[in-house]
Amino acid sequence: MIHVLLATGYEEIEAVTTIDILRRCGLPVQTCSVTGTRLIHGAHNLPVMADALFRKSTIEEGDCIVLPGGMPGTNNLWASESLKKALVALNEKGILIAAICAAPMILGKLGILNGKNATCYPGFEEHLLGASVSSNLVVEDGNIITGRGPGAAAEFAFAIARRYLSAHDVEQVRLGMIMK
Repeated sequence: MIHVLLATGYEEIEAVTTIDILRRCGLPVQTCSVTGTRLIHGAHNLPVMADALFRKSTIEEGDCIVLPGGMPGTNNLWASESLKKALVALNEKGILIAAICAAPMILGKLGILNGKNATCYPGFEEHLLGASVSSNLVVEDGNIITGRGPGAAAEFAFAIARRYLSAHDVEQVRLGMIMK
């Protein structure tokens, strides 16, 4: 199961594009709210009804955690102490963690990016503690995938999908979406 974690102020393009592409690929995706309520509003006031409320025990059973960025969404994700503990534990197990836009700063502040290559939204580089920072749209390093921002959302989602599917299967979804 791929868990996409949502908090008030999430970046809509990053969350919805990732969820949509992963589901088009036939991958199991569950959206989880860290706010205590399933209805969450994005940075541009787009409401989304999450599939479930965040539970540390639930995401520890998953294959992947996805952190959309946006402000104040990223700060609201950071405010969850149980999420931070879960991310550290999941990283230690080698579970795939994907973060885009401002959200890689969560991984940086937790020490998860130490010695890794990563990218983020311009202006957040100082928070990627211990990382070698790139300006690429998507950077993969071991169990970590980072994306630069809203314009990288589709490539970010396809990078996650390639961890589970063949290149051919991912390409078929891309072609169906008329994406080069």
